[in-house]
Amino acid sequence: MMEDFDKIHGIQSDLNEQEIFFYYSGYVTEDLLLSAGKMVKKKLDLVKVDKKISRAIFAIFVEEVQNIIRYSKGVLSAVENDLETQQEADELRHGFVLIGKTNDRYYVCCGNIVYNEDAVRIERSLKEIQNLDSAGLKLKYKEAIKKPAPQGSKGAGLGLIDIARRASGGFSFEFKPHDDLHKYFYLKAYA
Repeated sequence: MMEDFDKIHGIQSDLNEQEIFFYYSGYVTEDLLLSAGKMVKKKLDLVKVDKKISRAIFAIFVEEVQNIIRYSKGVLSAVENDLETQQEADELRHGFVLIGKTNDRYYVCCGNIVYNEDAVRIERSLKEIQNLDSAGLKLKYKEAIKKPAPQGSKGAGLGLIDIARRASGGFSFEFKPHDDLHKYFYLKAYA
């Protein structure tokens, strides 16, 4: 049993060493977002983060968690998990989100599973957004508000644009294979 505590201690030490002050991995709901959001705000106030940076961190955090809630795809089987229907399995949104600091710069990182075809659309959108300056992002945001949501999307891509607008240090992303139908999507934005 002690070796389990050694592993847990190692994880905690790694998080501290990497200056990660918030980390959550698991099922994500609106209620969790509300509770975690309060905790994140309190932590940022306690460590006296500049108000402008604090607002950016919080807004990026909310958008990234919303991304998990809206777009994460369930890869659970109802039968394997004793759920009554596959719909229940699909409604369980799973991912991770963390907030850390590196080189005196705060960042928010999230990850979740998406369908391969969604990964193509998301990657195209993120590459386009990544190449825009502040004025271009503002214009893109205004245009996105007026457009209907793209097919397969639950929004007009406003969340990703908003993350880019608030990420004064830029953002990066990557897709990693998960299985034949899914990829794991990672997004990291610097406030």
